[in-house]
Formats: sequence, structure tokens, C-alpha cells
Amino acid sequence: MPTIFTHAIVPLAIAVAAGRGCISPKLAITGAAFAILPDVDVVGFGLGVEYADEWGHRGATHSIVFAALCAGALALLWKEARSLTAFAFLTFAMASHGLLDTLTSGGLGAALWWPFDNSRIFAPYTPVRVSPIGADFFSARGLETVLSEMRWVWAPSIALALLVIGVRKGTGRGA
Repeated sequence: MPTIFTHAIVPLAIAVAAGRGCISPKLAITGAAFAILPDVDVVGFGLGVEYADEWGHRGATHSIVFAALCAGALALLWKEARSLTAFAFLTFAMASHGLLDTLTSGGLGAALWWPFDNSRIFAPYTPVRVSPIGADFFSARGLETVLSEMRWVWAPSIALALLVIGVRKGTGRGA
């Protein structure tokens, strides 16, 4: 899995690219939290849930349907999440977690298509180094992970956000 910082960067970059008029700072921060939330499934390890189970790590909570259900539930509770733009942003923010996990070099893949298919899948190309868990994060392997994430996730996300801002400014649509 990528680190929590890397999971958060994708929706934050999208929010920056979209601009405050489209995605408010509160919604952007909520999107970052949504992008991290699927890893709550690790609590299951302590409850006897096996990694490969439907509700195990990278299972149901990493799916596109789960992301849409969470965005819909939040919309029921929070007025700012009730627009189609907010719903789509929050759904993609959370779904980006599973999508990023499919790009990693380890684990079982992500159950993106749950509940229709419980298969764990990887992307055809897996360039992102899988993050070590716990204290091992503060090791040479942890540094390799962060450098991998900077190359394959952070740099493209920031570059895309800056490109969109540049295009918006060039077309007179503001920042």
C-alpha cells in the first residue's frame, strides 16, 4: 500500500486543480480523509479477519461501490457534500485509494469490483513500492517507498494540478 500521505495527495491535487469555486477547502480536506479511510480495514487483523477475506485488508473497503456508498452517506449528513460535483469528488477520492493500491509491488491487490467480484487485482504495471508497516517504515525500505511514491504519484499529481491551473489561467477562467 502507498503511505497515507500519498493516498491524500491525489484528491488534494484534484481539488487544487479544480479551484476553490468547485471544491472548497473543507471538501478537499474531507476528500483527503476519504482517500485514507479504506485502510481502516486493518482493524480486522486484530479481530481475526484474514487478509484475503472479503472484509480483509484491501477488500470491500477498497472498492468503487464502497466509495460511492460512503460519499452518499456523507451527503445525507453534510449539506456541502450534496452536489453532484461533491459526490463525484468524494467518490473518486476514496476510490483512488484502491486504484493506487493496484499500482503497488506487493500484497494481494485490491477488490475494486466488490460486491460484484471479490477478486483482488493489480494494474498491469506496478511501479509503486509497497509500504512497510509499522516501525519498518523508518528504514531503508521505507525511504525507497517514499521515493517511489514521489516519482510515481506525487510528481504526476502536482504536475497535473499545475498544468490545469495554467490552462485555466490561460483561458481566463482564473485560479
